[in-house]
Amino acid sequence: MNEPLAERIRPKCLEDYISQQHLVGKNGALTQHIKRGIIPSLILWGPPGIGKTTLANIIAQESKRPFYSLSAINSGVKDVRDVIDKAKQSGGLFTTKNPILFIDEIHRFSKSQQDSLLGAVEKGWVTLIGATTENPSFEVIPALLSRCQVYILNSFSKSDLEALLERAIKTDAFIAKKNIKIEETEALLRISGGDARKLLNIFELVVNSEDEPIAITNEMVLSKIQKNTVLYDKTGEQHYDIISAFIKSIRGSDPNGAVYWLARMIEGGEDAKFIARRLLILASEDIGNANPTALIMANNTFQAVNTIGWPESRIILSQCAVYLATSAKSNASYEAIGKAQALVRETGDLSVPLHLRNAPTKLMKELDYGKDYKYAHSYENNFAEQEFLPDEIKNTKLYEPGNNAREYSIREFLKKLWKSKYNY
Repeated sequence: MNEPLAERIRPKCLEDYISQQHLVGKNGALTQHIKRGIIPSLILWGPPGIGKTTLANIIAQESKRPFYSLSAINSGVKDVRDVIDKAKQSGGLFTTKNPILFIDEIHRFSKSQQDSLLGAVEKGWVTLIGATTENPSFEVIPALLSRCQVYILNSFSKSDLEALLERAIKTDAFIAKKNIKIEETEALLRISGGDARKLLNIFELVVNSEDEPIAITNEMVLSKIQKNTVLYDKTGEQHYDIISAFIKSIRGSDPNGAVYWLARMIEGGEDAKFIARRLLILASEDIGNANPTALIMANNTFQAVNTIGWPESRIILSQCAVYLATSAKSNASYEAIGKAQALVRETGDLSVPLHLRNAPTKLMKELDYGKDYKYAHSYENNFAEQEFLPDEIKNTKLYEPGNNAREYSIREFLKKLWKSKYNY
């Protein structure tokens, strides 16, 4: 019994696939593609251990296509071209039975490696399925991304993971022979971090270390799984927990916490670009107009990290993290766009007021497009009071300046121009 439990009970068909009903349910997007026999090239994006590889295998099996697989970790351009040549020989051009080329961790492919896929995808020699734990908008080249549909796989829920354990107990030829009772699951779920593969392998290790009857409790699991040495897993739970602690330290204006969690990520081998991207988001979400220079600083950090790489990037990331942590904070712009989007969803597609409409033609002018619009620069202080929202929601207040020196001046500026309308 050398094959791990996660491999032994890997689903073979869509009916056995747990979770992701938005993709594989009765009306799921992938279910419909398989029924029609037309599979587009696609990117499966989701956390580790969520079933991306399994899903790719199932798609190939249920659509009866040849299946070729590469891992971006140990494959180069030559490997890609060799597989494409084999695929060209096993399938016809632009047929519904084009071979599937699955590339695990496609975000690890360099630009030249991704470029080597373009011709095969474009000419229909293969249907590409890429799996990634990182945002494909950042990690997949635009030319390749434009030729693929991106499907997001959601994290397993607690009930999903418990269903996997029950399936193992009932269906695995070796586990089913044992007298097992699951009394508690919290420790198993916490240690696995939502990774189904890790969950099943830990479960098997625990079960095989106990004499029957076996009662699975939190205490028993923790005693079997040594967690004294906490290692940073950049694809697992630690990845998400530590970046969360890092961001919250900066948001909470604690530079000590910020550089500590930054060091944890650096020592764990985290991707410098991933950290820099999160700083860029934070600079706008949590600082915004309280200190507009923060966004410039974060953007320069992102560009510098892209140019320099490890180990020197640690200095730039530390400087930026400390700067953002010690900056004034405001989430006013973040809150404003959230309110505006909620208002749009609530009120629907409201008409643009006539005076704000563009009038490039004579007919539009005759229909009063642009009539009564006041060109701000033609008025004193470059301001003319007029309504810029649809009539149904006029005078709605969405932006509330934060309580900091920079936005206090914004507050006073708006009050001076608008009087009661912006009287916060």
